[in-house]
Amino acid sequence: MDKKTITILGAIGIILLFGLMLVGWFVSIYNGLITLDNTVDERWAQVENQYQRRADLIPNLVNVVKGYAAHEKELFTEITALRSQWADAKASGDIDAEITAARGMDSAISRLLLVVENYPDLKANENFLALQSQLEGTENRIAVERMRYNTIVREYNIRIKKIPDSFVANMLGYEERSYFEADEGADVVPVVEF
Repeated sequence: MDKKTITILGAIGIILLFGLMLVGWFVSIYNGLITLDNTVDERWAQVENQYQRRADLIPNLVNVVKGYAAHEKELFTEITALRSQWADAKASGDIDAEITAARGMDSAISRLLLVVENYPDLKANENFLALQSQLEGTENRIAVERMRYNTIVREYNIRIKKIPDSFVANMLGYEERSYFEADEGADVVPVVEF
């Protein structure tokens, strides 16, 4: 082989090696983005799982409380309506509507638990105590799953904005995901008036 052929083969080899490195880089970033995107979806599914558990428990809790506090019909109606809104939002796949309905349920459940404080006989009822414990555990699980969801959303959002990943993310249409955020005023303790 002459010197010119060796130079051409060397240049082709370098170009091929560079091309393979570029493909490897792209595949690595793509696989990482796919993993994070699916993890975000999985974490949101866990939040929904806990919401579903709560939605299943609420009718039982409401029925027990209704027996003791029949005049609180407005609150029970609101909880039932919010539960339906959440179920409709989940069925439609609208995460923002689902979050809004879940926030409303958070507020209504807080008020329901305050109503309970005003009925000493209800607080001593075994069925109510068991349901209240389940609901409290569910609320804690929801808080943990929301935190996990927000953590992975943060990681995902950072990744799609960092260079060089942002080039691949923009090319493939990856968009920033929404955090779960509390409603304004959620830090204020609800007041129950009779």
